[in-house]
Amino acid sequence: MIVVTTPTGRIGHQLLQRLLAADEQIRVVVRDPARLPAEAGDRVEVVQGSHGDADVVDRAFAGADSVFWVIPPDFRCDSVDANYSGFTRPACDAFVRHGIERVVGVSALGRGVTDHAGFVTASLAKDDLIASTGVAHRALTMPSFMDNLLGQVEPIRSQGMFFSTLAPDRRMPLCATADIATVAARLLLDHSWSGNDSVPVLGPEDLSHDEMAQIMSEVLGTRVRYRRIPIEAFREQLRERGLSDAMAEGMVEMMVAKDAGLDNAEQRTARSSTPTSFRQWCEDVLAPAAEDVAHAH
Repeated sequence: MIVVTTPTGRIGHQLLQRLLAADEQIRVVVRDPARLPAEAGDRVEVVQGSHGDADVVDRAFAGADSVFWVIPPDFRCDSVDANYSGFTRPACDAFVRHGIERVVGVSALGRGVTDHAGFVTASLAKDDLIASTGVAHRALTMPSFMDNLLGQVEPIRSQGMFFSTLAPDRRMPLCATADIATVAARLLLDHSWSGNDSVPVLGPEDLSHDEMAQIMSEVLGTRVRYRRIPIEAFREQLRERGLSDAMAEGMVEMMVAKDAGLDNAEQRTARSSTPTSFRQWCEDVLAPAAEDVAHAH
Protein backbone atom coordinates (compact mmCIF):
# COMPACT_ATOMS: atom_id res chain seq x y z
CA MET A 1 0.00 0.00 0.00
CA ILE A 2 1.15 3.54 -0.88
CA VAL A 3 0.26 6.46 1.41
CA VAL A 4 0.06 9.90 -0.23
CA THR A 5 0.23 13.05 1.89
CA THR A 6 -1.04 16.36 0.45
CA PRO A 7 -3.12 14.55 -2.24
CA THR A 8 -4.88 17.80 -3.17
CA GLY A 9 -1.66 19.84 -3.32
CA ARG A 10 0.19 21.13 -6.36
CA ILE A 11 2.31 17.99 -6.68
CA GLY A 12 0.16 15.54 -4.75
CA HIS A 13 -2.95 15.79 -6.92
CA GLN A 14 -0.91 15.03 -10.06
CA LEU A 15 0.83 12.14 -8.30
CA LEU A 16 -2.52 10.72 -7.22
CA GLN A 17 -3.71 10.75 -10.85
CA ARG A 18 -0.67 8.71 -11.89
CA LEU A 19 -1.03 6.22 -9.04
CA LEU A 20 -4.74 5.72 -9.73
CA ALA A 21 -3.76 4.37 -13.16
CA ALA A 22 -1.67 1.63 -11.52
CA ASP A 23 -2.74 -1.55 -9.78
CA GLU A 24 -1.82 -0.45 -6.27
CA GLN A 25 -3.67 0.08 -3.02
CA ILE A 26 -3.66 3.79 -2.18
CA ARG A 27 -4.37 5.58 1.07
CA VAL A 28 -4.42 9.37 1.37
CA VAL A 29 -4.07 11.71 4.32
CA VAL A 30 -6.20 14.79 3.71
CA ARG A 31 -7.77 17.52 5.80
CA ASP A 32 -10.78 17.95 3.51
CA PRO A 33 -11.84 14.77 1.67
CA ALA A 34 -14.33 16.79 -0.40
CA ARG A 35 -11.36 18.24 -2.32
CA LEU A 36 -10.28 14.82 -3.60
CA PRO A 37 -10.93 14.21 -7.31
CA ALA A 38 -14.08 12.32 -8.22
CA GLU A 39 -12.05 9.58 -9.89
CA ALA A 40 -10.51 8.72 -6.51
CA GLY A 41 -13.92 7.40 -5.49
CA ASP A 42 -13.66 3.94 -3.98
CA ARG A 43 -10.10 3.53 -5.23
CA VAL A 44 -8.50 5.18 -2.21
CA GLU A 45 -8.72 4.82 1.53
CA VAL A 46 -9.04 8.16 3.31
CA VAL A 47 -7.51 9.14 6.64
CA GLN A 48 -8.78 12.59 7.53
CA GLY A 49 -6.57 15.07 9.38
CA SER A 50 -3.09 16.59 9.40
CA HIS A 51 -0.11 14.35 8.67
CA GLY A 52 1.78 16.33 11.29
CA ASP A 53 -0.48 14.74 13.93
CA ALA A 54 0.88 11.60 15.62
CA ASP A 55 -2.51 9.87 15.84
CA VAL A 56 -3.26 10.58 12.19
CA VAL A 57 0.01 9.18 10.84
CA ASP A 58 -0.29 6.20 13.17
CA ARG A 59 -3.58 5.30 11.49
CA ALA A 60 -2.37 6.22 8.02
CA PHE A 61 0.83 4.16 8.06
CA ALA A 62 -0.62 0.96 9.55
CA GLY A 63 -0.16 -1.81 6.99
CA ALA A 64 1.50 0.49 4.43
CA ASP A 65 4.70 -0.13 2.48
CA SER A 66 5.56 3.27 0.97
CA VAL A 67 4.88 6.92 1.79
CA PHE A 68 4.98 10.13 -0.26
CA TRP A 69 6.01 12.85 2.20
CA VAL A 70 5.48 16.58 1.71
CA ILE A 71 5.71 19.39 4.26
CA PRO A 72 2.87 21.92 3.98
CA PRO A 73 4.22 25.41 4.67
CA ASP A 74 3.09 27.02 7.91
CA PHE A 75 4.01 30.65 7.34
CA ARG A 76 3.07 31.63 10.89
CA CYS A 77 5.35 29.02 12.49
CA ASP A 78 7.78 30.41 15.08
CA SER A 79 10.74 28.55 13.55
CA VAL A 80 11.64 27.13 10.15
CA ASP A 81 12.99 23.93 11.73
CA ALA A 82 9.70 23.45 13.60
CA ASN A 83 7.84 23.67 10.28
CA TYR A 84 10.08 21.03 8.66
CA SER A 85 11.68 18.67 11.19
CA GLY A 86 9.14 19.35 13.94
CA PHE A 87 6.26 18.52 11.61
CA THR A 88 8.04 15.37 10.37
CA ARG A 89 9.06 13.91 13.75
CA PRO A 90 5.73 12.12 14.50
CA ALA A 91 5.87 10.54 11.05
CA CYS A 92 9.43 9.30 11.65
CA ASP A 93 8.28 7.55 14.80
CA ALA A 94 5.44 5.97 12.81
CA PHE A 95 7.79 4.90 9.97
CA VAL A 96 9.68 2.79 12.50
CA ARG A 97 6.65 1.55 14.44
CA HIS A 98 4.85 0.35 11.31
CA GLY A 99 7.87 -0.93 9.40
CA ILE A 100 7.47 1.44 6.43
CA GLU A 101 9.88 0.26 3.75
CA ARG A 102 10.26 3.31 1.47
CA VAL A 103 9.68 7.06 1.72
CA VAL A 104 9.77 9.47 -1.23
CA GLY A 105 9.97 13.08 -0.07
CA VAL A 106 9.92 16.54 -1.64
CA SER A 107 13.12 18.44 -0.88
CA ALA A 108 15.46 21.00 -2.42
CA LEU A 109 18.82 21.39 -4.11
CA GLY A 110 21.79 22.66 -2.17
CA ARG A 111 23.31 19.96 0.04
CA GLY A 112 26.90 20.87 0.87
CA VAL A 113 26.66 24.37 -0.61
CA THR A 114 25.76 26.48 2.43
CA ASP A 115 24.27 26.10 5.91
CA HIS A 116 22.43 29.41 5.56
CA ALA A 117 19.72 28.84 2.97
CA GLY A 118 16.60 29.17 5.10
CA PHE A 119 13.85 26.84 3.91
CA VAL A 120 16.37 24.79 1.91
CA THR A 121 18.61 24.19 4.93
CA ALA A 122 15.58 23.16 6.99
CA SER A 123 14.37 20.84 4.24
CA LEU A 124 17.75 19.08 4.06
CA ALA A 125 17.75 18.66 7.86
CA LYS A 126 14.31 17.07 7.54
CA ASP A 127 15.76 14.63 4.98
CA ASP A 128 18.49 13.67 7.46
CA LEU A 129 15.86 13.10 10.14
CA ILE A 130 13.94 10.72 7.87
CA ALA A 131 17.12 8.88 6.85
CA SER A 132 18.09 8.45 10.51
CA THR A 133 15.10 6.14 11.01
CA GLY A 134 16.69 3.54 8.70
CA VAL A 135 13.82 3.65 6.21
CA ALA A 136 14.82 3.57 2.52
CA HIS A 137 14.51 7.19 1.40
CA ARG A 138 14.62 9.13 -1.84
CA ALA A 139 14.68 12.91 -1.49
CA LEU A 140 13.48 14.63 -4.65
CA THR A 141 15.77 17.66 -4.81
CA MET A 142 14.39 20.48 -6.87
CA PRO A 143 15.07 24.05 -7.93
CA SER A 144 12.21 26.54 -8.06
CA PHE A 145 8.97 25.30 -9.62
CA MET A 146 7.65 26.78 -12.86
CA ASP A 147 4.20 26.47 -11.26
CA ASN A 148 5.14 29.05 -8.61
CA LEU A 149 4.44 31.64 -11.30
CA LEU A 150 0.75 30.80 -11.08
CA GLY A 151 0.73 33.01 -8.00
CA GLN A 152 1.57 35.94 -10.30
CA VAL A 153 -0.94 35.30 -13.07
CA GLU A 154 -2.85 38.50 -12.26
CA PRO A 155 0.13 40.92 -12.64
CA ILE A 156 1.40 38.94 -15.64
CA ARG A 157 -1.98 39.37 -17.34
CA SER A 158 -2.90 42.89 -16.23
CA GLN A 159 0.52 44.58 -15.93
CA GLY A 160 2.68 42.44 -18.19
CA MET A 161 5.10 41.94 -15.31
CA PHE A 162 6.37 39.32 -12.88
CA PHE A 163 8.61 39.77 -9.87
CA SER A 164 11.36 38.11 -7.86
CA THR A 165 14.54 39.00 -5.99
CA LEU A 166 16.92 37.21 -8.37
CA ALA A 167 19.33 38.85 -10.79
CA PRO A 168 17.62 39.12 -14.20
CA ASP A 169 20.50 37.45 -16.05
CA ARG A 170 21.22 34.58 -13.62
CA ARG A 171 20.52 31.36 -15.50
CA MET A 172 19.08 28.61 -13.28
CA PRO A 173 17.26 25.30 -13.58
CA LEU A 174 13.53 25.16 -12.95
CA CYS A 175 11.09 22.28 -13.11
CA ALA A 176 7.41 21.56 -13.67
CA THR A 177 5.40 19.96 -10.89
CA ALA A 178 3.98 17.51 -13.44
CA ASP A 179 7.48 16.10 -13.92
CA ILE A 180 8.02 15.89 -10.15
CA ALA A 181 4.81 13.87 -9.88
CA THR A 182 5.99 11.54 -12.65
CA VAL A 183 9.34 10.91 -10.94
CA ALA A 184 7.64 10.36 -7.58
CA ALA A 185 5.16 7.89 -9.11
CA ARG A 186 7.97 5.90 -10.74
CA LEU A 187 9.76 5.57 -7.40
CA LEU A 188 6.64 4.71 -5.42
CA LEU A 189 5.62 2.03 -7.91
CA ASP A 190 9.10 0.48 -7.86
CA HIS A 191 9.39 -1.81 -4.84
CA SER A 192 13.01 -2.82 -5.47
CA TRP A 193 15.11 0.12 -4.27
CA SER A 194 16.72 0.55 -0.88
CA GLY A 195 19.13 2.83 0.95
CA ASN A 196 19.23 6.61 1.12
CA ASP A 197 19.78 8.88 -1.88
CA SER A 198 18.72 12.12 -3.52
CA VAL A 199 17.05 12.34 -6.93
CA PRO A 200 17.54 15.74 -8.60
CA VAL A 201 14.69 16.96 -10.82
CA LEU A 202 16.17 19.76 -12.91
CA GLY A 203 13.99 20.26 -15.96
CA PRO A 204 15.59 20.31 -19.43
CA GLU A 205 17.28 23.75 -19.41
CA ASP A 206 18.65 26.67 -17.42
CA LEU A 207 16.93 30.02 -17.97
CA SER A 208 17.30 33.55 -16.64
CA HIS A 209 14.28 35.56 -15.58
CA ASP A 210 14.76 37.82 -18.61
CA GLU A 211 14.68 34.73 -20.84
CA MET A 212 11.56 33.52 -19.05
CA ALA A 213 9.93 36.91 -19.71
CA GLN A 214 10.72 36.60 -23.43
CA ILE A 215 9.20 33.11 -23.61
CA MET A 216 6.09 34.22 -21.72
CA SER A 217 5.74 37.16 -24.11
CA GLU A 218 5.86 34.87 -27.14
CA VAL A 219 3.42 32.33 -25.72
CA LEU A 220 0.92 34.83 -24.31
CA GLY A 221 1.12 37.16 -27.30
CA THR A 222 1.71 40.21 -25.13
CA ARG A 223 4.85 41.78 -23.71
CA VAL A 224 5.89 40.45 -20.31
CA ARG A 225 8.80 41.97 -18.38
CA TYR A 226 10.71 40.89 -15.29
CA ARG A 227 11.20 43.32 -12.41
CA ARG A 228 13.68 42.59 -9.64
CA ILE A 229 12.59 43.37 -6.07
CA PRO A 230 15.23 44.59 -3.57
CA ILE A 231 15.67 42.01 -0.83
CA GLU A 232 14.65 44.43 1.94
CA ALA A 233 11.43 45.27 0.12
CA PHE A 234 10.81 41.53 -0.31
CA ARG A 235 11.31 40.96 3.43
CA GLU A 236 8.80 43.69 4.22
CA GLN A 237 6.27 42.26 1.74
CA LEU A 238 6.47 38.88 3.44
CA ARG A 239 5.79 40.42 6.82
CA GLU A 240 2.85 42.38 5.40
CA ARG A 241 1.43 39.09 4.10
CA GLY A 242 1.42 37.73 7.63
CA LEU A 243 4.57 35.59 7.70
CA SER A 244 6.18 35.24 11.10
CA ASP A 245 9.61 36.88 11.45
CA ALA A 246 11.26 33.44 11.43
CA MET A 247 9.49 32.25 8.29
CA ALA A 248 10.05 35.55 6.48
CA GLU A 249 13.76 35.33 7.29
CA GLY A 250 13.82 31.71 6.10
CA MET A 251 12.37 32.76 2.75
CA VAL A 252 14.80 35.67 2.45
CA GLU A 253 17.80 33.45 3.24
CA MET A 254 16.68 30.96 0.61
CA MET A 255 16.34 33.61 -2.09
CA VAL A 256 19.72 35.16 -1.25
CA ALA A 257 21.31 31.70 -1.52
CA LYS A 258 19.62 31.03 -4.85
CA ASP A 259 20.88 34.34 -6.18
CA ALA A 260 24.38 33.28 -5.12
CA GLY A 261 24.14 30.07 -7.16
CA LEU A 262 22.58 27.52 -4.80
CA ASP A 263 20.53 25.84 -7.55
CA ASN A 264 23.45 25.78 -10.00
CA ALA A 265 25.61 23.47 -7.92
CA GLU A 266 23.96 20.30 -9.23
CA GLN A 267 25.09 19.38 -12.76
CA ARG A 268 22.30 18.31 -15.08
CA THR A 269 22.57 14.72 -16.32
CA ALA A 270 20.35 12.45 -18.40
CA ARG A 271 18.99 11.07 -15.10
CA SER A 272 18.15 14.45 -13.59
CA SER A 273 16.83 16.13 -16.74
CA THR A 274 13.04 16.09 -16.98
CA PRO A 275 11.10 16.75 -20.19
CA THR A 276 8.81 19.73 -19.65
CA SER A 277 10.40 22.91 -21.02
CA PHE A 278 9.39 26.32 -19.74
CA ARG A 279 7.83 27.12 -23.12
CA GLN A 280 5.76 23.92 -22.99
CA TRP A 281 4.69 24.70 -19.42
CA CYS A 282 3.64 28.21 -20.46
CA GLU A 283 1.56 26.77 -23.30
CA ASP A 284 -0.03 24.02 -21.23
CA VAL A 285 -0.46 25.70 -17.83
CA LEU A 286 0.24 29.44 -17.74
CA ALA A 287 -1.71 30.44 -20.85
CA PRO A 288 -4.93 28.67 -19.76
CA ALA A 289 -4.57 30.15 -16.26
CA ALA A 290 -4.19 33.64 -17.75
CA GLU A 291 -7.29 33.03 -19.87
CA ASP A 292 -9.25 32.01 -16.80
CA VAL A 293 -8.22 35.21 -15.01
CA ALA A 294 -9.19 37.30 -18.05
CA HIS A 295 -12.63 35.69 -18.21
CA ALA A 296 -13.12 36.23 -14.47
CA HIS A 297 -12.74 39.95 -15.07
